[in-house]
Amino acid sequence: MTFVHLSLLAGTALVALPIVLHLIMRRRPIRLEFPALMFIRKRHDANRRRLRLRHLLLLLLRAGVIALLAFALARPSVKLPGATGTQEAPVAAAMVFDAAPHTQYRHENQTRLEAAGDLGQWLLMQLPEQSEIAVLDTRLGSAAAFSPDRGAAKDRIARLISVANSRSLPETLVAAAKLLKSSSLSRKEIYVFTDLSRGSWPLKQSAALQKQIETIGDCGVYVVDVGVADPTDYGLGETRLSTEVLSSNGTLGIESGLSCVGRSAKRNVELYLLDDDGKPQKRSEQSVEAAPGELRPVEFRIGGLEPGTHQGFLRIVGEDGLAADDVRYFTFEVKPAWRLLLAAPKPAKRYTLFLAEALAPEIYRRRGVARFDCDICDLDSVAERPLADYAAVCLLDPTPLQPAVWKKLADYAAEGHGVAIFLGRNALPLDSFNEPQAQELLPGKLLRQARRPDGELHLAPRDFQHPILAVFRGRSGSVPWEMFPVFRYWELDQTAKGVGVVLPFNDGRPALLERTVGRGRALTMTTPVSDRPNQTQKPWNLLPVGEAWPFMILANRMASYLVGGSDEHFNYLAGQTAVMRLDPAQQRRGYLLFTPDGMSTPYPAVLDRRELPITTTDQVGNYRLLSGGEGQVDLGFSVNYAPKQTQLERITEGELSGIFGPVKYRLARTRQQIDRDISAGRVGRELFPPLILIVALILALESFVSNRFYKE
Repeated sequence: MTFVHLSLLAGTALVALPIVLHLIMRRRPIRLEFPALMFIRKRHDANRRRLRLRHLLLLLLRAGVIALLAFALARPSVKLPGATGTQEAPVAAAMVFDAAPHTQYRHENQTRLEAAGDLGQWLLMQLPEQSEIAVLDTRLGSAAAFSPDRGAAKDRIARLISVANSRSLPETLVAAAKLLKSSSLSRKEIYVFTDLSRGSWPLKQSAALQKQIETIGDCGVYVVDVGVADPTDYGLGETRLSTEVLSSNGTLGIESGLSCVGRSAKRNVELYLLDDDGKPQKRSEQSVEAAPGELRPVEFRIGGLEPGTHQGFLRIVGEDGLAADDVRYFTFEVKPAWRLLLAAPKPAKRYTLFLAEALAPEIYRRRGVARFDCDICDLDSVAERPLADYAAVCLLDPTPLQPAVWKKLADYAAEGHGVAIFLGRNALPLDSFNEPQAQELLPGKLLRQARRPDGELHLAPRDFQHPILAVFRGRSGSVPWEMFPVFRYWELDQTAKGVGVVLPFNDGRPALLERTVGRGRALTMTTPVSDRPNQTQKPWNLLPVGEAWPFMILANRMASYLVGGSDEHFNYLAGQTAVMRLDPAQQRRGYLLFTPDGMSTPYPAVLDRRELPITTTDQVGNYRLLSGGEGQVDLGFSVNYAPKQTQLERITEGELSGIFGPVKYRLARTRQQIDRDISAGRVGRELFPPLILIVALILALESFVSNRFYKE
């Protein structure tokens, strides 16, 4: 047991005071003359014994009050495990601040990061002299190091800012624990300033945190809650585009969701596109009822756009506590309709009817809004066709081709184009398809035709990670693949190295395969899409027959993938590397990157490279990449917060205890609580409050007893 004020124990000597007073003020008996003297003497002796006991009890109560009061004023404390026994010894302290975007939440005219900074400045002055102090935040790449002096630590706290791409608190605490382990001071302390947002405390990183802190030994962990118990916020979720590269004849779908924390309310969401001068122009608006715990859909569709790079944003009308999730940015590119070459045996139009209608429906062609411009030719004319004029080539139920034709198609794909092959009944004899020139495109050697006349075989995606299948991700359980049976398909002997299965049948056999050819790709479907149901010849499948909307979506996604529409990305999360595709004919030695804050940065490029990686994506907004001179390059991309970075939902104390596990920590919200917890951690648990309570109880008991005794 230790005492804050040991000298005050001398006050116990005052116990003699009530003893002296009792001796001086002792009541003396009065002599009385009474005939029944014997009776009076007996009564007197009984009264004297009773009074003696009462006075002794009062004496003990009064002496106990003084002794306990002196004992309490000496501030005794019980030493706990990890306590140093004094508050004056220097400590190695790491002050960790959560700088994620959700700390921009404003309450009582102060953001959560500003509130954390104020508490941090106050706490900094409470640390003992000669302490080693480190100030860390959740910014990626920030080094963990002790400040050279207290003034440097104070300046570091004053310069805290929110970062777009914030690492998790457990990860930052691991870095802080490693730094403290290197200190020679025996007492180590970690202070975490957080709003307890769930996004900053991933449970999967708790094991590494617990292991690292336990290696330090004597370490006090203090979690300072600067959050708001019941925040109110309306925010936009992740924004998804139907495609990032679309035809000038197509329409763009923009989807997002309106979330709510706090009370329900109706909010207006606006869609803006930037004009040629970079000024936002409002294109549409929706009113959405936000409800807590739900993500209400927000959808827009726009079309009639000129070719080029387009940028815009969605915005919630009005202000709330957190502005970071009120705006979502996006970029997309519009290109002229892609030219496709559909080659098939004679009569080619009959073979290509289903695929041509799926890619460019007649009604769309008449209105001039078809995404693809399909040219149809016989297989015999492929050898003379200039393939460079087309974005992709599709072979439908091909017959054996000459090796020179296979070689021409393989070279065309290697230059960065796409080739699709739909194998069918005309793939006989097999020798032509198994020759080396054909095998440069095909995924493997053809083995045999497999028959499933029972109609139980159908397409069955296993996952939706491939760009071709990503469109089905949200409706995976509602696609009636079983309504479009496959009766016959080609089995492959052995797939070539690097070939991937995009789409299998429900028995696991491959239906759609992909092979990389140079800078391009080749897709092979083991069953055709050109057979018509008739009485004389049973079709190989019913994929394009009837209300075959799954086939139409699949065909369009395959075509978009072949022409590169699924490859280019213009929308990133903060911190990700943006990759800009460069046209070899328009390459420049340098570019200017314009960031969302209006600043421009020179960006050198390496000649003969088709891609330009950009790593400086630490700001949220729209970026532009420009170059001057003839054939000016004008590209762009957008950067948004990851959804978890703006999450305001708070974790519970039980979940926080689960993250720290066996590591003991103390949770505080005010300066008084912080001071109390630090005192308990360094010195131990003080007994002053319970002792004062006992003194008050004894005084009350003494008053009650004395009043009753003297009354009698």
